[in-house]
Amino acid sequence: MLIAFNKPYGVLCQFTDRSTPPRPTLAGFGLPPQVYAAGRLDHDSEGLLLLTDDGGLAHQLTDPRHKQPKTYWVQVEGEPDEAQLAALRSGVTLNDGLTRPARARRIDAPGLWPRDPPVRFRKTVPDAWLELELREGRNRQVRRMTAAVGLPTLRLVRVAIGPHRVDGLSPGEWKVITG
Repeated sequence: MLIAFNKPYGVLCQFTDRSTPPRPTLAGFGLPPQVYAAGRLDHDSEGLLLLTDDGGLAHQLTDPRHKQPKTYWVQVEGEPDEAQLAALRSGVTLNDGLTRPARARRIDAPGLWPRDPPVRFRKTVPDAWLELELREGRNRQVRRMTAAVGLPTLRLVRVAIGPHRVDGLSPGEWKVITG
């Protein structure tokens, strides 16, 4: 079984949380038993999370050798210039080494659901949206890449993993993917 879930902001990609006070987890969304997340999405990120009860499928979806592209819409602080986009496209040096090249382009603000809490708006600081497609998955990679080129991330939404998209799912909704 493969499930597409639109993970809301602030939800952990696990079914339990031992912290005090406990934070929201996947357990609160009525997901079928025996499924687990195929990959991760930080608690402060939103969007597509795939869940499965098939270990082989989970490995295929998450192992970088299978090169499943992951597509993100990223609201950044600042106005990206061509040099910043070129740096994202060629790979950015982070503290754990050079990233693989990414597809990066500026996009118009997408028609997304409102975030709760909303992103802080500042009149004097411009923001923009980027679409990034990565073929690796380091810890907080998108946020670290945009920060490294001078464009701090304000909002991060994963919209696709390979052919699977979050289209049509509101935050907290999920569906079984067939085929």
